[in-house]
Amino acid sequence: MLSDIPRDALLRPLTRNEVVGMLVRLTIFGAATYYSIKWVVDALDPTQKQKSQAKKRVKRSLLLGAEQLMKQIGVEGVSLTEYEMNVATHLVDPRSIKVTWRDVAGLDEVVSELQDTVILPFQKRHLFYGSKLLQPPKGVLLYGPPGCGKTLIAKATAKASGCRFINLQASTLTDKWYGESQKLTAAVFSLAVKIQPCIIFIDEIDSFLRNRSSMDHEATAMMKAQFMSLWDGLDTAADSQVMVMGATNRPQDVDAAILRRMPTAFHVGLPNAAQREEILRLILSGENLSNAINLKEIAGQTEGYSGSDLKELCRDAAMYRVRDYVRKQQMKQIAQQFQLDEEEEHVDSTQLRPVTQLDLLFGLDKMRESKQATVTADPANLREVPLD
Repeated sequence: MLSDIPRDALLRPLTRNEVVGMLVRLTIFGAATYYSIKWVVDALDPTQKQKSQAKKRVKRSLLLGAEQLMKQIGVEGVSLTEYEMNVATHLVDPRSIKVTWRDVAGLDEVVSELQDTVILPFQKRHLFYGSKLLQPPKGVLLYGPPGCGKTLIAKATAKASGCRFINLQASTLTDKWYGESQKLTAAVFSLAVKIQPCIIFIDEIDSFLRNRSSMDHEATAMMKAQFMSLWDGLDTAADSQVMVMGATNRPQDVDAAILRRMPTAFHVGLPNAAQREEILRLILSGENLSNAINLKEIAGQTEGYSGSDLKELCRDAAMYRVRDYVRKQQMKQIAQQFQLDEEEEHVDSTQLRPVTQLDLLFGLDKMRESKQATVTADPANLREVPLD
């Protein structure tokens, strides 16, 4: 490289052409060095061939899985690009969703509004044909405290509407190569248009489309901008059957431009006493319960509990009967060892005792201790302790 530099270059300022020539040669030399080192490393790696074959097999299986999913949801004869095939691997067949409106308790008002404003335009499209106003909203936001059933409502909506469902994640749109994220973002909407009616669901949307700032990475900022542009763009025209649904427990962190594109918002808050009783009854349906169960009492003592908390409470209560059964079996084995089981009561090994009110109260006490420990462990509640 040094032999290419003129001898008098060190004694005088370099011309522009000489500087450009040196930069070009250095770039070519650097690229050649990089690929030479990469070739040597790959040649020294005894597992390089297996790794390459494994990557090809994974890619081939993903593409085959996407094609199979497309056939399952009833979409055939549609040509997809490579990027659209990558997004198609996140398609969900509505028939495979097991959640229905019967699995959602205590949210009758939200369910009724969703059925009228979201599901009805999808199911009765012939009634809304030709109107720019009588269309499903372009965006729906479900917000509220964690554990209150936002994701459950999204699944039930996809099941009831019969729409194709894309469970979009931020990792799907991220790529190490510059510009690939934008192509994947464009593929999301182009695929949704091809298979419409379609719902694009983004769980924890605040982590993906949060408030933009000057500190954002360039690739992330461009991906957000293109997502919003395509959302309002020509591909999603007024008569298209494409909707973006998001769920979050931090709506204040979602970008204002995103909130503008989600005009229909539903607050899924903490249940009141009557709703908690309904949720408990739904969770415990099908379980072997004692006749003395009083769910109204439990509902009255669970102020501020979410549906997820109530489910965990019932799970703990159901586990107490399993523990009692195991202890009885252990005591029976001990008694047999000491030959003290002449009058031992026979325990049916195929059936557990019913869940009692005491089990639910024990589960409630455990849940209170867990919540208290969570509040205590919150850094905002810890006092500053001086170091010795």
